[in-house]
Amino acid sequence: MKNGYSILLSEDEQSLGSIIAENLESAGFSVMHVLSGYDALAALKMQAFSIIVLDVMMPGINGFELAREIRKSDSLVPILFLTSKTMPQDVVDGFESGGNDYLRKPFAMQELVIRIKVLLSDGRLLKKQEQRGPVIIGLYQFDPVKQELVFNLRRQTLTAREAELLWLLYENRQELNSKKKILEAIWGDDNFFNSRTLDVFITKLRKHLREDAGVQIINIRGVGYKLVW
Repeated sequence: MKNGYSILLSEDEQSLGSIIAENLESAGFSVMHVLSGYDALAALKMQAFSIIVLDVMMPGINGFELAREIRKSDSLVPILFLTSKTMPQDVVDGFESGGNDYLRKPFAMQELVIRIKVLLSDGRLLKKQEQRGPVIIGLYQFDPVKQELVFNLRRQTLTAREAELLWLLYENRQELNSKKKILEAIWGDDNFFNSRTLDVFITKLRKHLREDAGVQIINIRGVGYKLVW
């Protein structure tokens, strides 16, 4: 039985893509499988999808480049990367390009299905963002929908992951947010690999917020983070 969700799968390996598509359809999703980033862009012009699953290493336009193109017109649709790249910087590059999750090959099909369902659930990254209005953080105005920080009329555009992390810290401001809580809420897994990635994103947010010395993301070593101003 179909669950009402549609997936755009861009995977240039025909056999692997067919296996993934078949498993996702068995899980109740409607799947369009394309073989290149250019085909994916063409498909997106024809219809909207509930979630987009992208292989990173594709000829012509790779998954990261494709995600950046998608984010120019759609900041909300979740994007999940599939890749054999395992270096921490590769993961950071994926999130900075606009990705919401990152699954390393080889992977179990059950894990892919679970990650997709998590991204589509109300409690995660696709929680109705239109309900989130601009908020004030010190001397900054933060718009989580536009993914913008404004300071003295100067605008900074955040990545989807940076905006989600800042919103979580804002919602729980003045409270200590454990790394486990943050990782499970945003990355879905509190493993060491994701923990290092979180540290990188905290550093990036601190740079975005450095114009107001009163706004700080405090680190309690080994425990978690707190947003204060």
